[in-house]
Amino acid sequence: MSLHPEINKKDHIKGDSNANLEIVEFGDFQCGHCGAAHPVVEKITKEFGGQVKFVFRNFPLSEMHAHALDAARAAEAAAIQGKYWEMHNSIFENQEYLQSNDFIVHAEKLGLDIEKFKDDMQLTSVAEKIDNDFESGIRSGVNGTPSFFVNGNKFDGDASNLLELIQNNIQ
Repeated sequence: MSLHPEINKKDHIKGDSNANLEIVEFGDFQCGHCGAAHPVVEKITKEFGGQVKFVFRNFPLSEMHAHALDAARAAEAAAIQGKYWEMHNSIFENQEYLQSNDFIVHAEKLGLDIEKFKDDMQLTSVAEKIDNDFESGIRSGVNGTPSFFVNGNKFDGDASNLLELIQNNIQ
């Protein structure tokens, strides 16, 4: 399966936006496997950041994870204030704290304007971004999280397999 649509200006990009190696993760902020993958993905972006373009697309599995959608809304609301990756990391590093009040605590720690953050979580544009990411996952053949795509093709493996592949091919 291949990635639809390709990486575009609506995506949150970490690393080098001109890098030849593109990694897209479809993830759910409440998913334990995504939480386990997070430190590995962080290692990839720290070690190979200049050679990797990393994108995270929201794929909240709301039927299984009651707080996944709100977590995605919190990350997208933080993006409006320029703190997407900080909120992304804060949520994954504190996965046990995913109640509405917890997102406010994350936002406060990041120095966000709290009233704006609360309002932005309810924006139609935030909901549409999450829906578009989810739809992209469906169109790309995602059936669980985390799902990785490397240079537009579905990667059969977990984050540690991905790290190994990159370490063996970029040195």
